[in-house]
This record gives sequence, C-alpha cells and structure tokens, in this order.
Amino acid sequence: MAKSLSRFFCKECGYETIKWFGQCPSCKSWNTMVEAPKESPEKSKAFSRIGSTQRAEVKQLKDIVLREEDRLSSGYSELDRVLGGGIVTGSLILLGGDPGIGKSTIFLSMSLYLGKIGKKVLYVSGEESLKQIKLRAERMQKAEGEVYFLSETNLKNIAEAVEEIQADFMVIDSIQTMYLEEIAASPGSVSQVRECTAALLRIAKEKGIAIGIVGHVTKDGNVAGPKILEHMVDVVLYFEGEKNTQLRILYGQKNRFGSTNEIAVFTMEANGLEEVKNPSEFLLSGRAVESSGSVVSSGIEGTRPLLMEIQGLLVPTSFGIPRRTANGMDYNRLNMLLAIMERRLGIECSKFDAYINITGGMRISEPSVDLAVILALLSSYRNIPLKEDIMVFGEVGLSGEVRAVSQSKQRIEEAKRLGFRRIVLPAYHFQKDVYISKDIELIPVKNIREALTIFKN
Repeated sequence: MAKSLSRFFCKECGYETIKWFGQCPSCKSWNTMVEAPKESPEKSKAFSRIGSTQRAEVKQLKDIVLREEDRLSSGYSELDRVLGGGIVTGSLILLGGDPGIGKSTIFLSMSLYLGKIGKKVLYVSGEESLKQIKLRAERMQKAEGEVYFLSETNLKNIAEAVEEIQADFMVIDSIQTMYLEEIAASPGSVSQVRECTAALLRIAKEKGIAIGIVGHVTKDGNVAGPKILEHMVDVVLYFEGEKNTQLRILYGQKNRFGSTNEIAVFTMEANGLEEVKNPSEFLLSGRAVESSGSVVSSGIEGTRPLLMEIQGLLVPTSFGIPRRTANGMDYNRLNMLLAIMERRLGIECSKFDAYINITGGMRISEPSVDLAVILALLSSYRNIPLKEDIMVFGEVGLSGEVRAVSQSKQRIEEAKRLGFRRIVLPAYHFQKDVYISKDIELIPVKNIREALTIFKN
C-alpha cells in the first residue's frame, strides 16, 4: 500500500510535519496547522518548466561585465538609497506590510516612473481588477510609456505574458494569490507560495528581469508563508506605520546588493506616497518648546543620523503595581532605566506610572537614547523643561555611567545642521576630540548625576 503524500504545514512559520498538532511545535501558534498534499517527484519540478531549461554558462569573475544600466532608479531617491543605489536587474524584491499601508501604491508608482523613462513594465495583480488599478493609477500620475497591466493568478499565464512583452520590471501583487496548476494545494498555502517564488526567482535570474513581490503579513508582522520565502529573495523590505496617520517608514531587513538597516521615510498623500528627504526636520516639526518631559536625541538608522523627540512622563500611580508604557523603544529597557534612576538618583519610581513616547512612530533599538530617556523622565518629575537648543545622546550602564556610542561625529553634525547649539554627550567623545566647533557647546558627562547640571543652565 502506498504511503500517504499528505503533510501538515504551519500557516505562520512554515513548519512541516506528518502529524497534526493543535499548537505549532516551532512558533507555538494555535490552530495554524493545515493539511496540504506533498508534491510527487514529478510535480515538485513544476517550476522548472517555467522559463528556459538551458544549462547556465560557467564564467570567471573577470569575464562578468557590469554596466551602468544594471541598476534602475525607482523614482524615489530615498528608496534607491535603501536598495543600495537602485533596483538591480535580475533581482527579486519582497515587500511586506500591514493591509492598507501602501505596498501596492509604492510598486505602482515605481511602475509608472519606469514606464516614463522607457522601460517595459508588467504589473500583475491577483487582488484587483484592471478598472480598480486604473482608478488608483489616475489619482497618482499620468501613465506614459509601455506599462502593461494584467489581472491574473495563474503563474504559467504570467510567464507567457512576460515572454511576450519582454518586460524589464514586473510586479506581483500578491504572492499569496498566485498558483501553479501542478501543485495540488490552494493559493496562499505553503506549497504554492514556495513553488511560485522559486518559479519567479528562475524567471528573474534567467531573463534579467527585476521582480517586485508584495507579501501579506501575519498578526506578528512577519511575511505570511514559509520562512524560506525570505531566504530565496534578494531584498526584503517592510513597510510600517499607522493607517490613520500620514507617516510611513520603509525598513530594509535584507539586501544582497547594499547595506541593511537603512530606512526611507514617506508620507501618504492624496496622490500617493511622497518621500521625506529631511526626516530629522520632519520628526521635530511641531515640537512643543519650553515643555517639561521633552528631550531631543539622535539615533542611527543604517548610515543616517536621525534626530527625534523623546517624550517622558512620570505621574503618581493609583494602582498597586505602577504602569509602564514604551512607544518606540524596548519595554524591558525602560524598566532597566527606571531601576537605574531609583538606585542611583534616589527617585522612588515604583510610586509613579512611567510613559515614554518617541514621536513620529519611530522605533529605536540602539541604546544611544538611554540618557535622553532618563532626562525626559527627570524633566517631567521635576516639571522643569530643558532648553530647546539642547540635544542629548549616550548609553547608560547599570552603575549610572554614560558610555560611548558609535558615529558620534555624524550625530553632532546633524544636530548642528538643524540649529542645536548645546550637545550633552559621553565624556569619552569629548576627550577624543571627535568634533570641535565654535558654534556648538559640547557638554561631556561621565554619569547621570553630572547630566543633571543642564537643568540649572
């Protein structure tokens, strides 16, 4: 008797097993195991029939020629910087994000721009009709050049359309709606997502076509489908932001052609996404001056310094256990900084609710904002505002010492460009003469007690 070809897959993380579990053994999610037939040896090679089956040519490194046109501009200078200089021909770009955040909008805008500069573009949507795409495109900009639209979910038909028009760039919106007839599973299943991505990867590499893929995300913010999906593609981008606000932040999580951890900042307008070329100025706009609990600090995203406002609030608690809220920073790090304040400064933080907010929807994981968080909470506790021309950065250790951080010179230059005149920084950077300017007063501090002197000035 032949063995069953059925397997069970986790919809959240892609874990595969021959038994059904109520809870996934890998990601611990409940009720996410679904049954999908395992492909037979003949069907598992379905994607090999899409595209050429010719043997690839072996070349030495010196024989590989790079041309200037191997990178295409996306039409957004900020996005080009995140991609490492533009869209690399033959690359596979995965863009994830919450529904309504702007994934389809940015790819449609890129398609319209590439059509204007003489490139052939194929925009494939498995979720919208052609009329819906046209309505959205007309709100953004006038379509020019050879930009083709296709409402299709069968990947074989899409491959034939690519061959017919000889496209330079293609968009798949979204990968969860695509399917191969040879795979006995529904669209969006682990098997279909994996095999469709493999087929698109083959098309991109063999024909030199840059392909952008829209991916749905799970409730945890990860791209839905097997984790191997992110390993197969060349670039992984994530769009974040609140749907009821204008700000959108694009994070580069993986990039085989450039630096990772770069970000691009956009605003959602009536005619589509508009890039913010000066994020520091945008994030500080509307800052309340002479207000207690507000401190400006600097973080590094990729290679770019960003100035942002840190807002802190300490209020007497009315609960047995004080509340702690951290928007934009790690919750556990806030608890650690409160413990340092209680131990080193003698402030009974256990009697106060503590709130920290990094404005603009920014998320900072590096410790360079530690000192600014402590000073924001102290400013709120004492109800004494800091001067509006002060910028603060530095990591705080458990002994209350202020430790050095990376790229201090870039942080100081960004603060100077935006008009800040006094900078509180770790004493290490001052001793090393990282940056000296007659226009800026550097205030070195060795510990958090020394930092309290700025409240007197």
